[in-house]
Amino acid sequence: MMYDQTRAQQPAGQTRGPAERRAPGPEPLLPSSERDKIVLRLRHALNTFADTPREALEEAESAYDEATAQLVNALAERRRVLRAGWQDQAHGTQSDELRHALRQYREITQRLLQL
Repeated sequence: MMYDQTRAQQPAGQTRGPAERRAPGPEPLLPSSERDKIVLRLRHALNTFADTPREALEEAESAYDEATAQLVNALAERRRVLRAGWQDQAHGTQSDELRHALRQYREITQRLLQL
């Protein structure tokens, strides 16, 4: 067996098989720029808590509200796109296309249930 330097450098319990290395992860629900903005606001709240606890809590609440609103909007858009992909097609639509839509619904629903 050949030595795999990349695999050897991974922490114990985090080695991946060939299928896992090739499979891309699920698409993020929010763009990274939006996530980064919310994370920065939350960090600011955490860092200012000692000096201004009430303002820090208000900032944290506002970051939470923004995150939930963006998540709701992203999920609604994802649903709209998914639905448009199968609903507007004729009843004779290929079962592979419908199966793909079903997989996408399952994936997003499972991700929501793991939150």
